[in-house]
Amino acid sequence: MLEKLFKLKQNQTTLKQEVVAGLTTFLTMAYIIFVNPMMLADAGMDHGAVFVATCLAAAIGCLVMGLVANYPIALAPGMGLNAFFTYTVVGEMGYSWETALGAVFLSGICFLVLSLVRIREWIVNSIPMSLRVGIAAGIGLFLALLALKSAGIVVANPATLVTMGDITAFPALMATLGFFLIIAMVHHGMKSAVVISILAITLLGVLFGDVQYQGMVSAPPSVMPTFMKMDLSNVLEVSMLSVVFAFLFVDLFDTSGTLVAVAQRGGFLDDKGRLPRLNRALTADSTATIAGAMLGTSTTTSYVESTAGVSAGGRTGLTAVVVGLLFIGALFISPLAGMVPAYATAGTLFYVAILMMSGLVQVEWEDITEAAPVVVVCILMPLTFSIATGIAMGFISYAVIKLMSGRYKDLTAGVVVLAALFIAKFIYG
Repeated sequence: MLEKLFKLKQNQTTLKQEVVAGLTTFLTMAYIIFVNPMMLADAGMDHGAVFVATCLAAAIGCLVMGLVANYPIALAPGMGLNAFFTYTVVGEMGYSWETALGAVFLSGICFLVLSLVRIREWIVNSIPMSLRVGIAAGIGLFLALLALKSAGIVVANPATLVTMGDITAFPALMATLGFFLIIAMVHHGMKSAVVISILAITLLGVLFGDVQYQGMVSAPPSVMPTFMKMDLSNVLEVSMLSVVFAFLFVDLFDTSGTLVAVAQRGGFLDDKGRLPRLNRALTADSTATIAGAMLGTSTTTSYVESTAGVSAGGRTGLTAVVVGLLFIGALFISPLAGMVPAYATAGTLFYVAILMMSGLVQVEWEDITEAAPVVVVCILMPLTFSIATGIAMGFISYAVIKLMSGRYKDLTAGVVVLAALFIAKFIYG
């Protein structure tokens, strides 16, 4: 049965090799089951329900990717998109988390349609590489600021806007230690570095009496507090349409980049540099986002951590299926997930920020018309504490700079339309 489903011999792999690869991928991305519920809880959502939704959305995405697309690519609620959900849509814009889930659901529907009608490549190609890189790096800086804020390392100051907090306080020390642990373990090639760091800092919190021990294993919490709670009544408002577009485009760029990265690492690209069964892979991603919104979590997307499993020998969808089954098994560690303090995940957020900023090497820094919009995005996202504002200002600045520099031929229809829509949004609210 496994041979028929996954063509193990054809892909020169074995059951043992795929299981090891699946376990490797899971350990590199399992931090999301601790981080995502904590982040969405800041939006007012039930922690236990989001924990279940996170595990189930990841499991659904992985199983669909493995069984339908037959690629060793794992999915889970995406970092950056969960921050946009909580701190921009709910926190800054004032929408309810139910409405935010509605926007995620609609973006998933749009993604599915784009995947089926095969115009995804046109959309992705119409957005300049510099803006795509800038958006990813800007989200990274946003997550870094969020990590420093949650650890108390950076605090508000009426005179200077921000300043350093008490770095000798227990949360700040633990967050710093967690970050150093991750970097050291990653340097030595430890695939589960992030998870080990989170668990180690949580254990120290328990030993020092800062965290109350709640047990390790129990029946999964109820998902009903978030199940099918999405509100679609406001998603067609002008301001919410920009949110839907933001969810859609960030997921689109993230997924496209991840698929290319994993495909290159695994040697899955054909002679023309294209990924076979691309539409199936995109369908798995969009299906997982739709299912995740129905369950009660932010956008589900492909994880670049899948390259760890590919490096460990994963060659077929069986790797993704193993990851999905492990996420189902993770449903029973909800007490452990509930114990994890914010400072235990702060180091993780900062580490993810580093990964997301690494793409800045692709920017043509010698071309000021390409570099300037990237800097606009990167600076405005964290300083306005809004991913949506950073994206909007990036598109607007790119269009205006190109026009004023006489480089209007560099502009695509997609950039011009989006820049116009963002300008209209700022003018009319």
